[in-house]
Amino acid sequence: MALNEKQIEDLLKQVRYPGFSRDIVSFGIVRSIQAEGTQATVHLEFSTNDESISSKVQDDIVAILKENGITQVAVEIEHKTPQAQQEKSTKGPGGESLLPSVKHVIAVASGKGGVGKSTIAANLAISLANLGLKTGLLDADIYGPSVQMLLGLGNEPEAAEEARKLKPMEAYGIKAMSMGVLVDSDTPLVWRGPMVSSAVEQLMRDVVWGDLDILVLDMPPGTGDIQLTVAQKVKLDGAIIVTTPQELALIDARKGIAMFQKVEVPVLGLVENMSYFLAPDTGKRYEIFSSGGARREALRQRVPFLGEVPLLPEIREGSDTGKPAAAADGPVRDVFAKIAQSVWNGIQLDKNS
Repeated sequence: MALNEKQIEDLLKQVRYPGFSRDIVSFGIVRSIQAEGTQATVHLEFSTNDESISSKVQDDIVAILKENGITQVAVEIEHKTPQAQQEKSTKGPGGESLLPSVKHVIAVASGKGGVGKSTIAANLAISLANLGLKTGLLDADIYGPSVQMLLGLGNEPEAAEEARKLKPMEAYGIKAMSMGVLVDSDTPLVWRGPMVSSAVEQLMRDVVWGDLDILVLDMPPGTGDIQLTVAQKVKLDGAIIVTTPQELALIDARKGIAMFQKVEVPVLGLVENMSYFLAPDTGKRYEIFSSGGARREALRQRVPFLGEVPLLPEIREGSDTGKPAAAADGPVRDVFAKIAQSVWNGIQLDKNS
């Protein structure tokens, strides 16, 4: 049965990128389709050199097209080198750079929700600014944005002089933007994956970030569409995985590490949040969720261990009131300062290697 290019493209929308829920067409991996009678040629472009991924996609394409009457299927595969991808990945649809004046971009991610990823991201961004770096924080968790609350961002952002662009909001020495300041806090975003990925891209392209040494991306939990979209659209200098000590959280942390390694993003290290609790009256240490799991996992995965963040009332209170612990004097500030310095050292080491 003969199929035209549009019909073949519709069939390819059923092929998922390995490990993700999104299809290869919406991700832009399918670069061209030629069809003639019962013959078809599909050209694919991957941003990873992992041939196991391209091989799986190729097999799935051949299978689904032959099931639908295409007797001869040729799949042409192009693997972009890391250098070529770096030149291209920060470009928008019109060829413009998404983040033209940002020197470094890092992602703060977690394999599962509820581990305090956004709290770590906000305090890390402030701590990087405390090192003297021009820092921004982008809330890429579109479904559950929380940066607006963590930083106490109030009013809607102002329009920039450039047409249809916004000024980032500012708090505690950093520039920030979140979907939470653009929509009502009680309004759920009932969007499909491609719409969410497009929103993240817009928050990068349509916000005038200015000159930044580093932009911290607070990613949504898990290993879904947004993570892959960001890895393809932006040259990430590295990713930080946040986890709690217990094995249940570490299982998902492993998936997060594997996902970033699969798309060739360096893992700068693991942070163990809610690592222990110090009783305020006795100073006794309680390991409520166990302890040391992330340190052992980092050693097992051969990635840096960035530090332990205790379970303390001042961190929770600061998050609820928009006054992050990293912005206040005290021992918690020092904890985040050490993590920030390790992250920055890791970026510089990777850049010079």
